[in-house]
Amino acid sequence: MKFADLGLSDELLRAVSEAGYDEPTPIQAGAIPSVLMMRDMIGIAQTGTGKTASFVLPMIDILAHGRARALMPRSLILEPTRELAAQVAENFEKYGKYHKLSMALLIGGVQMGDQVKALERGVDVLIATPGRLMDLFERGKILLTGCNLLVIDEADRMLDMGFIPDIENICTKLPANRQTLLFSATMPPPIKKLADKFLSNPKTIEVARPASTNENIAQFLVKTSERGKRETLRRLIEDERIATAIIFCNRKTTVRELAKSLQRHRYRAGEIHGDMDQSSRIAELDRFKTGDINILVASDVAARGLDIKGVSHVFNFDAPWHPDDYVHRIGRTGRAGAKGRAFTLATPSDDEAIDNIQKLTGSKIEVLGRSEPEGGGAAPAEEERAPRGKRKDERKRAPKRDEAKAKPARDEGRKTAPKPRDDQDGPDDGWNGPMPGFLSVGFGS
Repeated sequence: MKFADLGLSDELLRAVSEAGYDEPTPIQAGAIPSVLMMRDMIGIAQTGTGKTASFVLPMIDILAHGRARALMPRSLILEPTRELAAQVAENFEKYGKYHKLSMALLIGGVQMGDQVKALERGVDVLIATPGRLMDLFERGKILLTGCNLLVIDEADRMLDMGFIPDIENICTKLPANRQTLLFSATMPPPIKKLADKFLSNPKTIEVARPASTNENIAQFLVKTSERGKRETLRRLIEDERIATAIIFCNRKTTVRELAKSLQRHRYRAGEIHGDMDQSSRIAELDRFKTGDINILVASDVAARGLDIKGVSHVFNFDAPWHPDDYVHRIGRTGRAGAKGRAFTLATPSDDEAIDNIQKLTGSKIEVLGRSEPEGGGAAPAEEERAPRGKRKDERKRAPKRDEAKAKPARDEGRKTAPKPRDDQDGPDDGWNGPMPGFLSVGFGS
């Protein structure tokens, strides 16, 4: 099947061709005709399947007819994070260059005055994070009664970030007879409930089993110890001879420390996490895309939606607490039909997390074995060595019986997945840096 078979306009086909695409992905082939027919739709697709274009392309043709009015956007796309919102904006700019459509981006951290001015001029496409949208709505700066097309993107991520009540509130402000599209990589019960409540007789398009992983990604589990994780990671990097890699950590503090450690070992490593302002994130991503650095240490802020071509490897320095995050993390490699490799470093305390991942995906991860020097664990790297001054005879006198008693208590605490601490990434839709050029309001000639 070709894009020309999907019923898109000649102008849109021209833009798609110039972007280098000829054949649609399965989610695009299934979704685009349904969207053009104005049907409500549920799209279930794993990351890297071309999901964004499956709603951006038909929306451009639908919105080509009609006129925007002040403060009343004609369509609304809800995204969980500012990075995803920016990426959708890039897609509209790329594919909509032969259409005279206006666009605005509502995300936190940007001056509200500039966003209100854009809305006052009238926009065809409004891309927003839920928090900033509700803020402007409550201030009376936006009306949603003229919005006839709603896209809820990355719905399961919205659930993780606690945005479902906001989305339900937003849906009640929109016309009842609107067209609604919901996209999600997984379909947990709360998302199914949301779809049943706000979608009318939707068509469901599923191109992969929920929570399945990409068959083009070779997955490996590497047994290690907590003390030996950094050395194990460096050995894997050397053995694999990576071109580009993303390394995921559970906490922002771990991201910072690991990036510095890799830099001390002369790796071209950078970092991205929720404590960085947006201009710093964009700069770091640009360095990674241009090859200035070839290793990006990241928190889960980069796990979903970011489409960076040519990522050959993904490393989970920490096994993710939520099994859904595993699917999204490793989905940064093996994109657009390419091959990828994913390694997860697992300590004994990660057994439950690994079991939950394998239950979710329905497959076992191949175990490579212990990647450490012989003798019961890797010697800590220089920056990780235990403080000197502890006497050898004091270590010998450490009561083994107390350690044995303590272990069941520690294990008991692992029966429940650990809750994120202050330094873990949470809901994050602020924009704290200058607005990139591609996010300017309006596109097309």
